[in-house]
Amino acid sequence: MKILVCVSVVPDTTTKITFTDGDTQFNKAGVQFIINPYDELSLTRALEMTEANGGSVTVITVGEADTEPVIRKALAMGAGDAIRVDASPKDGMYVAAQIAEQAKAGEYDLVLTGRESIDYNGGQVQGLVAEMLGWPFINVAMELDAEGNTIKATRDIDGGREMLTANTPCVVSAQKDLCEPRIPNMRGIMMARSKPLNVVPAVDKYDYTSVSKYELPPVKSGVKMIDAENAEQLIDILHNEEKLF
Repeated sequence: MKILVCVSVVPDTTTKITFTDGDTQFNKAGVQFIINPYDELSLTRALEMTEANGGSVTVITVGEADTEPVIRKALAMGAGDAIRVDASPKDGMYVAAQIAEQAKAGEYDLVLTGRESIDYNGGQVQGLVAEMLGWPFINVAMELDAEGNTIKATRDIDGGREMLTANTPCVVSAQKDLCEPRIPNMRGIMMARSKPLNVVPAVDKYDYTSVSKYELPPVKSGVKMIDAENAEQLIDILHNEEKLF
């Protein structure tokens, strides 16, 4: 099975976010970037599936040259090669168009993504890729297997679990609990240096978005400690100061 795994390069969750150019650009200075955790799950499961049944795993990132050290980590985890679409990931539609173009050209059997990226939390790309390709789509899979040309997945729904099947080619996104993310070992890190990382130009599709301004959320106010026996004071604060009722 030929699998394409979509990898977002995102800031570590401990990063202090700032902006430049009149709050129109994200400030990358001093930021530690990582593989999106949900994408780590999809990559690990892709590797497990190909190790069990044969096949290949390629990772794809839409990003500029500074994303390449993180892409090398994906190669160190075990992916055979990587594609970097040389463009800034402007929005979900634009990113999906770049991925769909490469998925179509590479004749992949399965495209795997995470359920969302932890920076913008859009959760849009996977569904858009499937629509652009005209492929079946299974979202937020917690279990994933392949039997021949059939993909079997399980996901949580209200009140239970749903078991789904789809014929390849198809698109599947990963939810937590799909697997334990793989940690690169020293051999994988050394091998990653010589694995192909192919840089391709972006396609001119769906380039509609521009940023007017970024804003940080309001600073959290201090915590007021109320004695457990003083319920009247708590009610007064909630009613008269916070206007909650």
